[in-house]
This record gives sequence, C-alpha cells and structure tokens, in this order.
Amino acid sequence: MRLIQNMTTIAEYPSAECPSNRVIKIAVIGGSGVGKTALVVRFLTKRFIGDYERNVGNLYSRELQIDGEQLAIQVQDTPGVQVNANGLSCTDQMSRSIQWADAVVMVYSVTDCRSFDLISQLHQLVSRTHTDRSLPIILVANKADLLHVRRVDAQEGPLLASALGCSFYEVSASEDYNQVHGAFHRLCVDLAKQQPQTPINAASSGTEKKRSPLIPRPKSPNMQDLKRRFKQVLSAKVRTVTSV
Repeated sequence: MRLIQNMTTIAEYPSAECPSNRVIKIAVIGGSGVGKTALVVRFLTKRFIGDYERNVGNLYSRELQIDGEQLAIQVQDTPGVQVNANGLSCTDQMSRSIQWADAVVMVYSVTDCRSFDLISQLHQLVSRTHTDRSLPIILVANKADLLHVRRVDAQEGPLLASALGCSFYEVSASEDYNQVHGAFHRLCVDLAKQQPQTPINAASSGTEKKRSPLIPRPKSPNMQDLKRRFKQVLSAKVRTVTSV
C-alpha cells in the first residue's frame, strides 16, 4: 500500500507509477471516530491498527487483482463530518473528494447514534455534489464486534440502506478482515464491470504522444563565457611557446 498524498491535492495516478490499465477511485466518508481509516487500511493491507492520528484526508493506493485483472485501487480517506446549526460542516476538500470518486462508501459506527443520523444528510450531499446520478454508493456499519456498547439497532442499517438505494454491510474492522474485504471487493468488481477496459496498445500509444522529446538543459551563459576565455588563454600560451 502506498500513501500518495493529502486530499488537498488530489491527482490521478502518475502513468509511470501505474502499470495497470484502469484506476478505481473510492471516497470513504462519515462522521468522526467511526473507523474510516481503519477500514481503508484493513482492506488494503489486511492489518488492523487500533490508534490513528487525526484524520487529515489521505489518499491510499494499491495494486489489487480483481477477478483476474490487475487494477490500481485508490481510496480517499476523508476527515470526519460534523454537524452545526446550518447542517453538515463540509469543506471544499470533501466536495472535491466526492466529485473525484467513481464510488462512495458511507460509514457509521453501531456504537454512535449521531454517526448513523448523519448518513441521510451525507447521501444528500453526495447526490448534490456528484454529477453522475448512477454513482455507486454503499453503506457500511462498523464496529459490529462491540455488542456491549451498541447503540444502533441491527435492523436500522439495512432499512436505511434500502430507503437510500444502497448496498449494506455490517463489519468489524478489528475482528473480521473477510467482512471488510467483502464489502470493498464487491464494490470494486461492480466498478470494474461498469468501466470500459482500455486496450494496452491504445493506452501505451496515448502515453507516447504525451511524451515530449528530451531537450538538453541550456548551459549557463557565464559558464560558456568562462570556457571561451579559458580557450583564449590556452591559445595565447600555445602561440607564445611556438614563437619562442
């Protein structure tokens, strides 16, 4: 897994660093503390890390094989969304992440009712922000292992997902990798089917067209002048020796 950059400068995979023909871009959104980063890292590395620094919105990437095809997966982690008097507190960075993505994963924690209540507003935000109405969106309930502190009923998630027209997954990033992998893998499979595959020859020819011929770096005028003067001095010495 590679950490590409901060979300403030979202960019496509550089062609030289992406041997795959296709890039799948996923944005993960939700409230603070629901485990977005843990889910992303779990999916891409199979590892669970309990403690993370404050989420600043990093873009992670990894080459994965989906149904026999090598794909570059980019997952945009986003800072937690807050609610104020005017509604959702979302930055321009969040909007750019949604616009950039091929699919969106909305996450809430089963231990936090407020994070669940945010989901409908987040779905509205995605619908307003992304121009593609057919954008795949899935709903993920995280921290399913924390039964003793559960605050969102197990039936509420599927009911909300059905109302929003989303696929639903209840997972535990800490306890079960297969649950997390299943949710993201199914999404990647669906995206791969939707995206037209670019022939390798066409992709390579397009890359060759973009390449510019190597242009020698211009020499410093001062250096050229020094070399010219040095040659003049050498020539003068040669003439002097010859005359003697």
